Amino acid sequence: MPIIINIDVMLARRKMSSGELASRIGITPSNMSILKTGKAKALRLSTLESLCRELECQPGDILEYTP
Repeated sequence: MPIIINIDVMLARRKMSSGELASRIGITPSNMSILKTGKAKALRLSTLESLCRELECQPGDILEYTP
């Protein structure tokens, strides 16, 4: 899929675990794993908003398009 979700990069920069982030934004650790591994087929805008709020970043810091 040409859309890459770079949550692991932002987690490393913020020194936060994926479990902590999942808890903060209200999703299950398994759903966080799906996002991190790029297996997600969709991403709710409310989830993207929560990710940006907790990671203190912009959507473009998390999402990347590669043709």
